[in-house]
Amino acid sequence: MRVPVIETRDLGKRYPGGVTALTGLTLAVEPGITGLVGANGAGKSTLIKILLGLLEQTEGSATVLGHDTRTEGELIRARVGYMPEHDCLPPDVTATEFVTHLGRMSGLPATAAKEQAAEALRHVGLHEERYRQIGTFSTGMKQRVKLAQALVGDPGLMLLDEPTNGLDPAGRDAMLALIHRIGTEFGIAVVVASHLLSEIERICDQLVAVEGGRLLRAATLSSMTQNVPWVAVEVEEGIELLARHLAETGLTVSIEERALLVPVSSDQTLDLIRDTIADLELPLNRLEHRRHHVEELFSSPTDTTTTAPAGARP
Repeated sequence: MRVPVIETRDLGKRYPGGVTALTGLTLAVEPGITGLVGANGAGKSTLIKILLGLLEQTEGSATVLGHDTRTEGELIRARVGYMPEHDCLPPDVTATEFVTHLGRMSGLPATAAKEQAAEALRHVGLHEERYRQIGTFSTGMKQRVKLAQALVGDPGLMLLDEPTNGLDPAGRDAMLALIHRIGTEFGIAVVVASHLLSEIERICDQLVAVEGGRLLRAATLSSMTQNVPWVAVEVEEGIELLARHLAETGLTVSIEERALLVPVSSDQTLDLIRDTIADLELPLNRLEHRRHHVEELFSSPTDTTTTAPAGARP
């Protein structure tokens, strides 16, 4: 069994004035790439600050890499790379100077810090620009500098808070590829906090979802997106006609974009769908088992279902 890199038990945080940011949060995060998802204000940034020992919880306990966040914050920060959400980079120093300085702060000797800074900047694609002042960088380059400084101290864990903020689609893809490489090739445990579920689904092994400061769900991504008893049916034309006839046979049918989603209630469901398509002489494009997407697991279902007549068998 793998040892969790993060453990919390009944963790809570209340701010003065009665504002509750976290309550009753109990979870264990294993090595790998973990997505910490939730809407803005769900408590993600508060949790990260507690894990770094920068903010003291109101109740409960938390450990990071085996260290208690209440009493061993300095040790935690020496072993954890942190990429903050907001722009916090000094404009009048070079990328090399800044990343080297953060390496020194993590405990590296001067020569090692300079060498690892150069290596970290190379990994994030800033080797040629490492001697430029940060103030001349684009948003995407600044995000890479923040990622490099989180990587420079050879951390056992990286906490990345909204790492794709402000990036265009190409920049987001590049950043996600870098994070995935760090978590897979470098073997560093990574927690990525984001409100963009589609991004999390692309790179993460496990998912922690919070809502209103409470744990909504924590599980491996594969268990959340495993094959479910639904099939997707796509025909070249006549999708409404097919939906109506399938509903008349007793099936529950919903339309999503150009496909029908049909729950598999028995071994005969697929045969019934196939025979109905053949009877209607419709051109079949696709008939396959369907997988959940992360977005569907944490959103309210929409009422787009065509149901069978009252009394029909489900």
